[in-house]
Amino acid sequence: MTFNKEFIEKLKSLIDQWERDKIELGYRDRLDRFTTDSGIKVKTVYTPLDIADSDYFEKIGLPGVYPFTRGIHYNMYRGKIWTMREFSGFGSPEDTNKRLKYLVEHGETGLSIAFDHPTLIGLDPDNPLAAGEVGVTGVSVATIEDMDLLFKDIDMGKITTNMTINPPAPVMLSFYVAVARSRGVSDDRIGGTVQNDQLKEFIAQKTWVFPPRSALKIGIDVIEWSVKNLPKWNPISISGYHIYEAGATAVQELAFTLADGIEYVRAMINRGYSVDDFAPRLSFFFVSGINVFEHIAKFRAARRMWAKIMKEWFGARKKRSMWLRFHTQTSGVELRAIEPYNNIIRITLQAIAAVLGGTQSLHTNAFDEALALPTEFSAKLALRTQQIIAYESGLADTVDPLGGSYYIEWLTDKIEEEAWKIIDRVESMGGMLNAIENGYPQREITESAYKKQKEIEEMKKIVVGVNAFKGELLEEEVKIPLFEVNEEQIRKHQIDKLKRFKSSRDGIKVKRVLAELERAAMRGENIMPYVYNAAVSKATLEEIMNSLKSVYGEWSEPILY
Repeated sequence: MTFNKEFIEKLKSLIDQWERDKIELGYRDRLDRFTTDSGIKVKTVYTPLDIADSDYFEKIGLPGVYPFTRGIHYNMYRGKIWTMREFSGFGSPEDTNKRLKYLVEHGETGLSIAFDHPTLIGLDPDNPLAAGEVGVTGVSVATIEDMDLLFKDIDMGKITTNMTINPPAPVMLSFYVAVARSRGVSDDRIGGTVQNDQLKEFIAQKTWVFPPRSALKIGIDVIEWSVKNLPKWNPISISGYHIYEAGATAVQELAFTLADGIEYVRAMINRGYSVDDFAPRLSFFFVSGINVFEHIAKFRAARRMWAKIMKEWFGARKKRSMWLRFHTQTSGVELRAIEPYNNIIRITLQAIAAVLGGTQSLHTNAFDEALALPTEFSAKLALRTQQIIAYESGLADTVDPLGGSYYIEWLTDKIEEEAWKIIDRVESMGGMLNAIENGYPQREITESAYKKQKEIEEMKKIVVGVNAFKGELLEEEVKIPLFEVNEEQIRKHQIDKLKRFKSSRDGIKVKRVLAELERAAMRGENIMPYVYNAAVSKATLEEIMNSLKSVYGEWSEPILY
């Protein structure tokens, strides 16, 4: 900001007197040190002095204008409310289909699919390793028929779908596109996102299948194919959410996520693409945590940093290429099984941070998710949280309402400064792929997770009802109704359906298309056309993944400590 010399001197004098008065009057802080969850020291009060060296036009500006600190659109939620999603998936595709339609009926404006663990790692439900996990933490999808049932009576050309899937992303995207096309939905009407963030699997979620370099190649295949065929599809959601949930700080989440994004951009450029050919379709996924101001500042810093990276590092010219478009999910790791109704307040604060930070899409967790999958009631309540914020609170009435706050602007600058240090460290290693293979982000996240837990155990961080203000639980808190999944019944249903599916197909054709997929992978071609052909020829998820494993191999994480 620009302040004249007389103003600065007067303010300094005023602050000096204020500090003396505070001491003389006996004011004492209740803690020796206040920090954000990332360890950034927080002062008592912020004034123009804290942002006096910040150039308004370079750092803040206006919404819709580079560097997009205040938002990527000129009028943000005044023009369109963020897309409201609830992460949904359990049991069979038929079960989840009912939940999706229930949420749409109650005002959900975008779908978000959670897959079970076998699906996440490319196993069919009849694989012995899938026993006990089919449909438990998400929906079981092993065939194109399953995908068709999942979206029964849902207009796939009207609503957008977010699929949280990574190593099997080519398969799930193929199933989805094939089903949409079979219903007459043209490619230019198929909208949504496939997560396809292969790199973060190695540092956070840990549902990897292929080695890092092969996984990166597969992820880039999906981006390339989608850019060519699906103009409204986001072929990747570069994900910080899982990084934070694994134990990273907000600063680490931001830095590692952008470092992943840089790696994907370089890989596409190395294939001969101009950055403006594909960058407008890149999307991001961040957590929104309980430390409200830190996460608001993180979102603002993320937009500014990505715009700078795209413009100055990669020479982007299109405005959309510089946009950091992101989906947000409220933090699940910050929810507590003790006094679970307190989670309603936590989720509300997290959601407010996402909205004040300018998210394009939001999922609010259900209050009971520290105990089980959401019930219909808790899922609807989570959706209602978003709707009340959007239509009753006034938070969506003006763009970036905290912009110009001395604290927010200082904190945005500070988070950016700290995040650049981490990105510079990753760059010094040759990029995120090398950093992952050297174990750098994994070690940093593990150390951060340890520190977080230690702070709770040592009472340095208060978690209400967990390590402080503990009391006898009310009966309503002990006996809250929980959602239950009958895994044995669901697995039998899915296996029986899988047997019928296999008996109805041309087995010789399936073998042929899988062999074509293997040969294409060995030649280094983009595998997507071959995966799609296998999907429509009725190959199963595991059959397609096994063909790729035969070429790329599988990953076992080395011992890093």
